[in-house]
Amino acid sequence: MDLIGRLAEEFKIKEKYLNNLVELLDEGNTIPFIARYRKELTGEMEDKTIRDISNRLNYLRNLEGRKEEVIRLIDEQGKLTEELKADIISSQTLQRVEDLYRPYKQKRRTRATIAKEKGLEKLAQILQDEDLDHDNLMSRAEGFIDEEKGVNTGEEALAGAMDIIAEIISDDAEHRRVIRDRLYKDGLIVVEGVDKEESSVYDMYYEYREPIKSIANHRVLAINRGEKEKKLRVNLFIEEEATIDYIKAKELKHPNSATREYMEKAIEDGYKRLLFPAVEREIRSNLTERAGEEAIKIFSLNLEALLMQPPIRGKTVMAMDPGFRTGCKVALVDETGKYLDNSIIYPTGSEKQVDMAKKEIKRLVKNYQVDIIAIGNGTASRETELVVAETIKEMDNPISYTIVNEAGASIYSASDLGIEEFPDLDVTVRGAISIARRLQDPLAELVKIEPKHIGVGQYQHDLNQGRLSEALTGVVEDSVNRVGVDLNTASPSLLKYVSGISAKVAKNIVATREERGKFKNRKELLEIKGLGPKTFEQCAGFLRIPNGENPLDNTAVHPESYDIASKLLKEDYKTTDVDELARKLGVGKPTLVDIIKELERPGRDPRDEMPKPILRQDVLGMDDLVPDMILTGTVRNVVDFGVFVDIGVKEDGLVHISQISKKFIKHPSDVFKVGDIIDVKIIDIDKKRGRISLSTKDL
Repeated sequence: MDLIGRLAEEFKIKEKYLNNLVELLDEGNTIPFIARYRKELTGEMEDKTIRDISNRLNYLRNLEGRKEEVIRLIDEQGKLTEELKADIISSQTLQRVEDLYRPYKQKRRTRATIAKEKGLEKLAQILQDEDLDHDNLMSRAEGFIDEEKGVNTGEEALAGAMDIIAEIISDDAEHRRVIRDRLYKDGLIVVEGVDKEESSVYDMYYEYREPIKSIANHRVLAINRGEKEKKLRVNLFIEEEATIDYIKAKELKHPNSATREYMEKAIEDGYKRLLFPAVEREIRSNLTERAGEEAIKIFSLNLEALLMQPPIRGKTVMAMDPGFRTGCKVALVDETGKYLDNSIIYPTGSEKQVDMAKKEIKRLVKNYQVDIIAIGNGTASRETELVVAETIKEMDNPISYTIVNEAGASIYSASDLGIEEFPDLDVTVRGAISIARRLQDPLAELVKIEPKHIGVGQYQHDLNQGRLSEALTGVVEDSVNRVGVDLNTASPSLLKYVSGISAKVAKNIVATREERGKFKNRKELLEIKGLGPKTFEQCAGFLRIPNGENPLDNTAVHPESYDIASKLLKEDYKTTDVDELARKLGVGKPTLVDIIKELERPGRDPRDEMPKPILRQDVLGMDDLVPDMILTGTVRNVVDFGVFVDIGVKEDGLVHISQISKKFIKHPSDVFKVGDIIDVKIIDIDKKRGRISLSTKDL
């Protein structure tokens, strides 16, 4: 297979750029490095595109490897024909290769293999190929009687032969392809409740059917979960008679022969017992895989948006990790994220406890000159918010508060890293500190948690965990390298996501920094144990040194381009044509443009261009809401059927996909991402169920 040609056709990218990209990947270059510093070679591909191409390249290479292996295995059996070999070589998918290999694959003990052990394979051939009357057929069948092998009558011999034919029918690659295509085109997914008298979250699926070709991915995952929880029964359905007739038309050679009756029974048995169940499992698996990939894609988009939220710099933060029975854990950190103090309040308790909570909040705000209060969005969040809002109204110098996504904070607080950072603090206080730091620098704090534990996905526990972890790690890696990392303050958790740096090297960097003091220039990285020239090449441009010996060390300019940057500073580059300047300096235009951007805005953080979190001083209740009211809110999650928006009341409101735009959109993520600050209009309030329906259509 021409891999480059195939990739060029699929991704609509020139072959020369793909050849360069494959070579760069094979040389061990990381995706962030290629995307940022090898733009001339790749035609300025973005990191997401490179990642997609890399995944597809791996699939195609695995496909070619499997083809070679299957050809070898069949050839070793002496059954490889030129036609079969050509079919395998021309296969476009792993599924097709496995279909072709299936008849030759070593099987577990089946009814067909048992029949073959009894010597009935030749009788199966007779049933398939010969035109016999009833007497001749029975006479031939009786010739296979062998009591030692368990064949006592001619009918038993014919039954065994039919088992062999049934498996042949099931293993036929063309039959599988046709049945699969028919199911996808005309089949239905049929769902029913196991106990229809028992109400559950799956009520809508208790009597449900939908064309397989149109079922939405989130419904596939919901049905799968209901089946796993034994609330639903799920089957695929297609018109059986017409499908069996298709196979009969292909397989029956002698319509007036006595063999016809046995062949028809074998075909029906092969279809019902083997072929259809196998294709059904396959399609269910494919639907799940498709839905899983879409869910992972949405999870990745949401995670990226969350990681790229702008930091709130230079503010002292009081964080609250709300709770009912155990109270609300409070932690304070200074403008650099350094831990200051902690406390506990009971804003959901008795009137006396609420008064004490207000007094404690005021005391801490005054003593530590708090600028912002960050409230975790978990249990008792909105109840705590009400008390905070009331307290702010009572203060002479009102401050602001905001709601922070606390997903995964408890995992960090109980982790080895959390214990290492704050060995003398209670686990609950560590969680509150994490909430505070998430507001100050979301990226630096969230990298301490395994990405899949940051709750911005859908059905995440039902997804392929290996694939999910791989995709989300890629998102974190891309985000960290897009922003850049301060070499003199970054934790090992952050450094390990920098291009080319392993977890071990990250720890070595921090250990060296603690031993020798701050890094003065990027070249000192070469003195780190385990960080050689290749790793330096991959990571240097993403590591920043503010106030270092060389101002360029605080930019995204790679050390390999320092000479170009120095020459550029001697040119009147603001008035000179960029193409002409690139030729004069002997550098590619994309690289030159990037260098100019860095020189104009050294230390630029791309997150600063994102919308800031909404800071509030008051809170709304459900009773304050009325239809057509327009509010400003923060997108908290994006899912297949809409977006959830925090508008400052207890429950997040839902903008259903049908209410997002007057124009057709394929997915809510085409319009919104997590962290977006948007205006919404209330269209319905269901106080009993705590649901708020929103719209952005007319805004």
